[in-house]
Amino acid sequence: MKTTTLLYVEDDPEIGTLVSRYLRERGFEVKWLRSGEDAGAFAEGCDLAVLDIMLPGLDGFTVGRRLKKLAPQMPILLLSARTSIDDKLQGLEFADDYLTKPFHPEELEARIRVLLRRFGTFASEPVAIKHLLFYENENRLVNRDTGEEIVLTGKQFQIFTYMVRHLGQILTKEQIFEAVWGEPYLEGDKTLMVHIRHLREKVERDPNVPEVIETVRGIGYRVRA
Repeated sequence: MKTTTLLYVEDDPEIGTLVSRYLRERGFEVKWLRSGEDAGAFAEGCDLAVLDIMLPGLDGFTVGRRLKKLAPQMPILLLSARTSIDDKLQGLEFADDYLTKPFHPEELEARIRVLLRRFGTFASEPVAIKHLLFYENENRLVNRDTGEEIVLTGKQFQIFTYMVRHLGQILTKEQIFEAVWGEPYLEGDKTLMVHIRHLREKVERDPNVPEVIETVRGIGYRVRA
């Protein structure tokens, strides 16, 4: 499966590190630039651009317009602390979405996925797992028995995605928790266990006899195809 590549222009090192790390953990390839002067040179092969407006030198409006001329089919998402309607309208003259700061990385990811689906760059082959078809790039999980889509919460989707990316591997509770929550796991914390229980209620034919998410006693969990 082709990895989706994002061009990300953000001059703030703290925000840039946080966002680029988050998106890479979600399976994206990220080209992070701290200024927009060379954005055109790095745009080749990218599926979407995420641009901060307040940049040193060329601002995000200028960079975005140049990218749109260079790659008209590449969607552009603007980020800005500016909230005035005039700034939003100016950005949306050429950009495809506009997200104001501060924002949660989960919302940014969701908006990126929506744009990629809209522009048709996110088609993917599903992973077959028992009675399920999992389309990671499209953020979809389908029950093959009924043809119905299974709607997961954000955390449920992140947990399931992480386990599917490590299909067949036994994953410790610590590994899963730290990958999804980005925080150290504390022994005795029941958060992951509760999420797994609710996830099984959605994905298993019989949650009391799980086939999809196996419990490996004393260690953690495993998803088998």
